[in-house]
Amino acid sequence: MTTTFPNRIHSMNKDLFPIRHQSKAVMAATLGAMLFSFHVLPLFPGLSAQDAEQTAKDSMAWKYLFNGVDLNGWVNINGAADTWSVREGMIHCTGKPICALRTTEQYENFILELEWRHLRSGGNAGVFLWAAPEPATGQPFLRAIEVQVLDHGYGKSDWFTTHGDVFPIHGSTMKPFEPSRGMRSFPSEERSKGSPEWNHYRIECRNGTLKLSVNGAEVSGGSECNWRKGYIALESEGSPVDFRNIRVHRLPDSGAIESTMAAPLPGGYAHLYNGVNLEGWIPASHPSFTPSDWRLIAGPHQDGEKRPLWSRYQGESSFEMFLDIRVPEDADLTKSSYGSLCFFNDPTPAVSFGKGDGHFSLLEQFIAPGKWTRIHITRDGSRMTVSSLGKSLTVPAADPGDFQPGPESHLVGIIPPDPESAEFANFFIRPLRKP
Repeated sequence: MTTTFPNRIHSMNKDLFPIRHQSKAVMAATLGAMLFSFHVLPLFPGLSAQDAEQTAKDSMAWKYLFNGVDLNGWVNINGAADTWSVREGMIHCTGKPICALRTTEQYENFILELEWRHLRSGGNAGVFLWAAPEPATGQPFLRAIEVQVLDHGYGKSDWFTTHGDVFPIHGSTMKPFEPSRGMRSFPSEERSKGSPEWNHYRIECRNGTLKLSVNGAEVSGGSECNWRKGYIALESEGSPVDFRNIRVHRLPDSGAIESTMAAPLPGGYAHLYNGVNLEGWIPASHPSFTPSDWRLIAGPHQDGEKRPLWSRYQGESSFEMFLDIRVPEDADLTKSSYGSLCFFNDPTPAVSFGKGDGHFSLLEQFIAPGKWTRIHITRDGSRMTVSSLGKSLTVPAADPGDFQPGPESHLVGIIPPDPESAEFANFFIRPLRKP
């Protein structure tokens, strides 16, 4: 809200405001009281001075999460560079790939307000509360409590609505308000507007209870949420959508909160695959690798061509990374390779998914056929540790030698499967963090 100062302040009797004879503190207090009298009280007619002052303080407690100019304060977790942008004071999302944009700060107890509109009939998106900093295993989504942002053109079902469903995803839990199905809370009334009209959400999150109001009335929510502290995020899910007037009012936190009830802090990872194309990789077109939204499909190498797909990521030789892989349910990891990783400009396999010549050949004890598996890899000099499915193994590894980051240096690459196919997702990497 912009306040215009009337000319009467400047034309006041100088005896009432002898600036030259007052200290800065007194001047500030005097001016504050005068501005409150002239500008705050008229904004809240019918309220006492005390109530009006409290209302004004409450208004000042709101913080805009989006400044209308850039995405400062937000993190593009797993989308392309142009998935999220600023247009005419709005956060615009292309919808591709399926991904998320999160805040840099965590929140426990707060009130979030925002407006959204779909630009296409049947559009799908969402708002994630108490969210994780990185995607869940084998998913482009974050663990969170989701508030659905769904256009009426998406259709109707007995397990979802287009008027503000609230539900936990990918590990979070919630006791839903009625009406409900499973852990999904359905809205008590239909209040949302269809594309391209704007809708207003007010989401109150307090001590593990979430309440959603749609266009002025509370309709859905849940209690006993776990997690109950985490990030606020916007979801991209296939179609263009705009967000604006995103603001938050922090409420007093509950104090000490158990670690099992809070999202972890961000790991400082960079994502390598943008979910749209092979920008950020060399070559930018590879016959064995096909982008498929948030998944990267790896097919058999062509005509004996086993050249790696190298990431352009520039980093030191000591690093930590994780990725998700899914091999077919009938995969025999003892007989076939479902791809490999190589490092430091060397196309020799270092970690093989299945039968291979790498330092690690990850078989069933590290990869679950038919299911997404998250694999963590740590390189520290000439030692490499691989962890997955609760198991961990450290072995000597090829020394990186005189490897140095640079335009012609490739830290990590993927070698095509032979002769099978596999799906990859969520390539994240960061410099090694030492104790």
